[in-house]
Amino acid sequence: MELGIIGLGKMGGNMAERLRLAGHKVIGFDFNADAVKKLTDAGSMGVNSLEALCKAFTGRKAIWIMVPAGDPVDQTIANLKPFMAQGDIYIDGGNSNYKDTQRRHDELKKEGYEFVDVGTSGGIWGITEGYSMMIGGDEEIVKYLSPIFKTLAPGDDEGWGRVGPSGAGHFVKMVHNGIEYGIMQAYAEGFSIMKAKTPLNLDLVQISEIWRYGSVVRSWLLDLTADALKKNPTLDGLEAYVPDSGEGRWTVFEAIDLNVSAPVITESLIRRLRSREENNFTDRMLSVMRNEFGGHAVKKS
Repeated sequence: MELGIIGLGKMGGNMAERLRLAGHKVIGFDFNADAVKKLTDAGSMGVNSLEALCKAFTGRKAIWIMVPAGDPVDQTIANLKPFMAQGDIYIDGGNSNYKDTQRRHDELKKEGYEFVDVGTSGGIWGITEGYSMMIGGDEEIVKYLSPIFKTLAPGDDEGWGRVGPSGAGHFVKMVHNGIEYGIMQAYAEGFSIMKAKTPLNLDLVQISEIWRYGSVVRSWLLDLTADALKKNPTLDGLEAYVPDSGEGRWTVFEAIDLNVSAPVITESLIRRLRSREENNFTDRMLSVMRNEFGGHAVKKS
């Protein structure tokens, strides 16, 4: 099956390679010429324009968009339109807001195009482990694209599926990432507690390895954590700055709108935001208040 991929970053490039190895024709475009060259050198077809990408298809076009959420998705869709035909398929495999996805689906459907949203998880390991794909869209189009999904997934019937109509894929991926925030925060706090218990001289690398087998908290995320600790047990040279891609925020907003209590995910998001504050004003306010009511010492820089 033919598939065009726009956005050949780490995930997009790895997806292209996994598809190529399975015998699919992959046509890729990226503004980064080196990424295009890497794709071509690997045996797929790299092109230097959206027009060239579309012209390389021999039949119905299915184009997987892997660009940042928001305007870049809308701009990519608009720039593709002059080269797309009725019935061609847009696939958004990025981390778009599900409400934008529903809007795009409805607009493109009226113009005769198809649109599928694929919440994709797997990161840089997807090329070997397979990708988890949460798919939203019309059933017949998802079925048509199933050879692609089966190739990218861990197995033909594992790790992927249509979870609902347009927007459902990105909604489920949003919640997935919110849960991920909470799990990561719990691991980080647990290891921090153990590191702080200096009299016991705990070996965090050893403990992470013990937990990986048989423990109820074992997970792929713990496997990656163990690998990271082996490389840098004291995390030297790293800043305590944790970015977020947006889905955690959207998950919290949805929880509020739906009157669903989600304190763990919410607090995990707040902790990420706090990690970016240098000389944190909130903590300085707490310190000065303690000094005012209790005469507690204030540590000065």
